[in-house]
Amino acid sequence: MVSIAALNSATSEQLVQGLSPEDGARVLAAFDFAAVAYAGRTATSGQGAFDFAVGVATTLALLRTDAATRIAGLMFELCLLDPAQAIAIEPKFGKEVADLVTGVHQLIRLRELTQGSVSARGKNAPQLALAQMETLRKMLLAMASDMRVVLVRLASCCSTLRYFADIKLFNEMTRAYGRETLDLYAPLANRLGIWQIKWELEDLSFRFIEPENYKRIAKMLEEKRMMRESFVTQSIQRLQDELANAGITAEVFGRPKHIYSIWNKMRGKELDFNELYDVRAFRVIVADVKSCYTVLGLVHNIWTPIPKEFDDYISRPKPNGYQSLHTVVMADDGRPLEVQIRTHEMHSFAEYGVAAHWRYKEEGGSNFQGQQYDEKIAWLRQLLAWKSDVADAVVGQEELQREWVEKLKSAALDDRIFVLTPQARVLELPVGATPIDFAYHLHSDVGHRCRGARVDGIMVPLNTPLKSGQTCEIITAKGAPGTAGPSRDWLSPGYAVSNRTRAKVRAWFHAIDVQETLSHGRALVEKSLQREGKTAVNLEALAQKLGFPKVDDLFLAVGKEEFSLRHVEQALHDSSEAPPPEDAVVVGKSRASSTEQGAKSGVLVVGTEGLMTQLARCCKPAPPDPIVGFVTRGKGVSIHRLSCKNFAEMRAKAPERVIVTEWGNTRSDTVYPVDLFVLAGDRQGLLRDISEIFSREKINVIGVNTQSAKGQARMTFTAEIGATAQLQKALAAISEVTGVLEARRA
Repeated sequence: MVSIAALNSATSEQLVQGLSPEDGARVLAAFDFAAVAYAGRTATSGQGAFDFAVGVATTLALLRTDAATRIAGLMFELCLLDPAQAIAIEPKFGKEVADLVTGVHQLIRLRELTQGSVSARGKNAPQLALAQMETLRKMLLAMASDMRVVLVRLASCCSTLRYFADIKLFNEMTRAYGRETLDLYAPLANRLGIWQIKWELEDLSFRFIEPENYKRIAKMLEEKRMMRESFVTQSIQRLQDELANAGITAEVFGRPKHIYSIWNKMRGKELDFNELYDVRAFRVIVADVKSCYTVLGLVHNIWTPIPKEFDDYISRPKPNGYQSLHTVVMADDGRPLEVQIRTHEMHSFAEYGVAAHWRYKEEGGSNFQGQQYDEKIAWLRQLLAWKSDVADAVVGQEELQREWVEKLKSAALDDRIFVLTPQARVLELPVGATPIDFAYHLHSDVGHRCRGARVDGIMVPLNTPLKSGQTCEIITAKGAPGTAGPSRDWLSPGYAVSNRTRAKVRAWFHAIDVQETLSHGRALVEKSLQREGKTAVNLEALAQKLGFPKVDDLFLAVGKEEFSLRHVEQALHDSSEAPPPEDAVVVGKSRASSTEQGAKSGVLVVGTEGLMTQLARCCKPAPPDPIVGFVTRGKGVSIHRLSCKNFAEMRAKAPERVIVTEWGNTRSDTVYPVDLFVLAGDRQGLLRDISEIFSREKINVIGVNTQSAKGQARMTFTAEIGATAQLQKALAAISEVTGVLEARRA
């Protein structure tokens, strides 16, 4: 049986560091058990399973975790390799360790489900990939009911990368593992404030993703490391002497630069290694704000400041509340040196605050939603920092140890759940969300057409609460989008938890109700027009005359019985013509012989004599347009152009009232009103140029309506013409005017 004596003294001390004698004995007993159980086994990474487990446990020991966490680090790989061993974990090491091992397995399952999905989407939709990676980080925390599970997972990633680096294994597999770690686990370690692991995960991942750049920067750092460290040490000592002479108490320490951090800055700012200002840098922590500015004055007195590189985030905090003084000075050797100055309170906020400094490192200063999530992360970081500070004092004080564990266990993100699509996309939903919430989160149309759901491959009712880590597949109704809709039952308690989902369901039924009311109102108005023999009336003009901006508003009011049809009939009796738009400007008087003013229309109704005729205002026919007649009730025959849409609708409803018509002989001075539409780029003098053409062609304009928006002018002219040939000649001339895009008969 292998014992602790087989380890060198440094490793054995590290494995039980910070634990009470009783807890240390538990860890060593787990180590002895693992040594036998792992014999001859290989971890999934290819490393010896026992070596891997010891690497995870020693990393957790460096983080000053409790005994149960270190034992879980030793055991979780064993249960993956031999599931039968999982049964023996609880009897030997207790339920707490067994729960931690189960939690680690859940996170590993998440990795298997989502592996490759984000990177595949990222090629075509980088913003979506970033959003998905952020959701995956949240899901990691949410699935870990005990936050110590996340610590074990981070330690296992670190141990695996160290092994790949030791054996110098560079292939597609190690590159993919490095990319996953850099995108998912390193930012998570950063947010939890576990700097020891965060920097190592980043540098090791970068080593496999960009091996050439890693080697280049590492070589530059190594070549200048001794000189750089010596200079920083001398600079710190010089500043400390000045601070002591000024009677200022301060902590001064260097800021270690890591390969990945340097690469990020070189790439982001397009700088050469020698142009980086903060390769040589240190930080000063003082008691109060006054001391910050005093130290700044001393720093600028010792070295020459670079004005453009000074930022006062104390008087002008960043949007997230971050405060500090940042300055870059020119050192004695003529190269830049960065100095950051802040109080203890500012430093604490920067490290653990709700809007912590990591946002600027990872999001480029962007402000994203999720304040509750941020507050939870800040609380976790404070817990971990507190544990690190008091670890030495906890030995022998089991009560404090248990207090820390209980706080860490209760700190998981329990107000959200994270559910996967069949394509391994992760959706963040409120606790208690159902497949209906899931469907509407995917897309409104998917929600409307939702008819069933499978959760982890099993059909479930639509009001089934979902859980983190489950895979949900929505079954939708067949047919084109918009042809199927939700059920009113979905507004009942238990079906939809999200306010967003309930709002979309209500909006669907509101739209249905409005459409039904609109159709009912339209039918009532059309029946009234038929009774009055005014089927050719301009409905838009009628609606405006009755005080409605749009004809649909009139239909809705009638459909809701908020507006009486008597008002419609009265408006029809008051005038046989709908009034012109309010913004129309009359630019000329109609000729006496205009058919609009009652002159003979020159229309012959074939087979019938003595019938009263009137030209329809909707299409304004003029010779030699092909025409057709429609017998109205009490107003004679309404003459339409054969291509008129209104006539087509009336013919479909009452084909027996259609009669054949043609143009007869008219007086030479008879004119017909027609509408012309002109679209042009808006400019000064446009209306004048078009008016000159009407004048030259001897065309009388009796109305004009113009609108200008986004640099374009839309103009409608009502002109009196004797025949369409005259109109075509005028339109051709208008088309040649500078800026005119389109000129046609309306």
